[in-house]
Amino acid sequence: MSNRNSQANKSAARERLRAERDRQAKKDKTRRQIVVGVSVVAVLAIAGGVFYGVMQLNKPGHWDEAKDAKNVTTPKNTSGKDGTTVVVGKSTAKKTLELYEDSRCPICSTFEQAIGETVHKDVDAGKYKVKYIGATFIDNSDNGEGSKNALSALGAALDVSPQAFLDYKYALYSAKYHPQETEDKFKDDSYLIKIADTVDALKGNAAFQKSVKDGTYDAWAMKMSAAFDKSGVQGTPTLKMDGKTLTGSDKKNAPMTVEDFNTAITAALKG
Repeated sequence: MSNRNSQANKSAARERLRAERDRQAKKDKTRRQIVVGVSVVAVLAIAGGVFYGVMQLNKPGHWDEAKDAKNVTTPKNTSGKDGTTVVVGKSTAKKTLELYEDSRCPICSTFEQAIGETVHKDVDAGKYKVKYIGATFIDNSDNGEGSKNALSALGAALDVSPQAFLDYKYALYSAKYHPQETEDKFKDDSYLIKIADTVDALKGNAAFQKSVKDGTYDAWAMKMSAAFDKSGVQGTPTLKMDGKTLTGSDKKNAPMTVEDFNTAITAALKG
């Protein structure tokens, strides 16, 4: 009797042990499935994150989108394709001075501070008109967006009036407000508006300020920049009349004194 009971007990114990092993095996299998599943999700998440990161890096920036824009809002007082022809002056003036400038250009700032007022007086007197071609290449060489943003703001000023445009351009290049080439201060709309408040026609001008903040003329600025790139001009400031480059006494660079400028412009007007 005791032998049979002992055998039965052993069998029951073996059965319980086998059942316990089966339960443990199922738990281990489930745990492995969970681990694999979590690992797969983690890998997919990492892959998705990398893919998203790559997509974000390859996503066009704001200025790239503006450059490729099909619909371009052009300022008033412009003409030509995409409004990139900007001519200021009396219609009776027979000659046109082409002026190529980049808003961040330090030499352009020196030129404007020395000769800008003379150019304005000549234009007011009807001696010649000025055709402005804006560049943004310094943004590429020094990294930034100030040249583009300032050019867009100039478009907003031009929309107000040609005189506001000239006065604002002169203010941007002033010794007080023009930054070092490596400082991208023109990227800030608030700084551009602060400078504009020194111009009578733009001071507190809500429409102008809205255009600057909204980037209304960003696409126009990029089209203007493209027109500069196609011109073949290699640097700024560059002055041309009748297709000929005006230079100072060194016969190489733009005139940087009133005397040199007047000599060059007088010869060009006679030519």
